[in-house]
Amino acid sequence: MSSPDVVLPGDISNLGVGFDPLADAGADAGEGNAGEDAVHIRVQQRNGRKSLTTVQGLKEKYDYNKVLKALKKEFCCNGTVVEDPELGKVIQLQGDQRKNVSDFLLGQKLVKKDQIKIHG
Repeated sequence: MSSPDVVLPGDISNLGVGFDPLADAGADAGEGNAGEDAVHIRVQQRNGRKSLTTVQGLKEKYDYNKVLKALKKEFCCNGTVVEDPELGKVIQLQGDQRKNVSDFLLGQKLVKKDQIKIHG
């Protein structure tokens, strides 16, 4: 009646085998080893014109409070270190400091250029 190649509209036997487009979204070929130890710099919009820059993924060997103090002094902004249960320590700075933080981390040789991921 019907060959195995032909799929009828009511046939649902092939639903189990599908393509997942997000299966390897994090495994880009050009990333190298930056996927696991990447430093993520994001901006979050607060209210109105106010924004918040977050830095996550710095290595644990660095003293976050010293890095924060240097960032605050360099950019004339306030900030804090927040302990998140699943993300670890996250540095928060007032304002949109994405480019400044990226330049600072590269200038102090805390991270390499291919480890920085700027979002937003």
